[in-house]
Amino acid sequence: MKVLFIGGTGKISTAVSRLAVERGIDLYHLNRGQRGVSLPGVTTLTADITRPSEVARVLEGYRFDAVVDWIAFTEPDIERDLSLFRGRVGQYVFISSASAYQKPLASPIITESTPLYNPFWQYSRNKIACEERLMRAYREEGFPITIVRPSHTYDSNFPIAIGGWDTYTLPDRLLRGAPIIVHGDGTSLWVVTHSRDFAKAFVPLLGHPQAIGQAFHITSDQVLTWNQIYTTLAEALGVEPKIVHMPSDFIARLEPEIGAGLLGDKAHSVIFDNTKIKRLVPEYTATIPFHLGVRETLAWFQADPARLRVDERVNAQMDRLIAAYRAATDADPIS
Repeated sequence: MKVLFIGGTGKISTAVSRLAVERGIDLYHLNRGQRGVSLPGVTTLTADITRPSEVARVLEGYRFDAVVDWIAFTEPDIERDLSLFRGRVGQYVFISSASAYQKPLASPIITESTPLYNPFWQYSRNKIACEERLMRAYREEGFPITIVRPSHTYDSNFPIAIGGWDTYTLPDRLLRGAPIIVHGDGTSLWVVTHSRDFAKAFVPLLGHPQAIGQAFHITSDQVLTWNQIYTTLAEALGVEPKIVHMPSDFIARLEPEIGAGLLGDKAHSVIFDNTKIKRLVPEYTATIPFHLGVRETLAWFQADPARLRVDERVNAQMDRLIAAYRAATDADPIS
């Protein structure tokens, strides 16, 4: 099977690429070749997806059994892909987001039939618009789509809500004994998924005839509270966290950049029903619990001093929020 990944060297797609090659897929990456990620067994086609004429020249003569776009975020991205791949692909896989599901949720148990509705976060609304355009292409012209909705998936990053998920900022704060922020009272439920677990469900969807015209979310079945997520990270570092619990709407008023992702996603308790993906991929089981996965992530960062980057902008954001909350509550909120 010949498969093209648009992107393919990101935090989720790298794990998927490795498993795809391991399972004998003839895998191609289309990207600008700027990440410097070397994946044995992958053929790289160098082009900028934002320049469709350039991409068309590079792809001339190719036909793929499946194309996965890991970096499509808006409806114009979808229109570009439709133009590029009509009649040239057996399956087109769009990477959406579980944040597209209804917020606030009418039920915390999420299935693929849960409505798509998010008035809080533009990122999610853009993903919904992409899905709707693709479903129209499937209904009206038979364009062979599959939609996949990851939730909070991690590998060389930390699945946190506040603190700089792709830097070492939060571990650095924990190690220094600086306070960290957990939204709400920390007891709402959340699901995190390691990228290697995600890959185990995703790769079998490639070329699967029963996946055409369908949407799937792929998550683990481990449900944690936000308090557990942050304290598990602290435990892996061997420290006791100084947590400041702070209302999500307070955070959103002071830092809208953070607030959109809270009110539009992470402030809500979620439990994912993975029955649908397991029906097509019956062997799928997520086997990397967070207390082990987060230690792998820490080890990855600590293996190279260059990865221990602290984002001072994120630090400043957190310090501003904590100072403002202390002033508003006239108390020391650290617990």
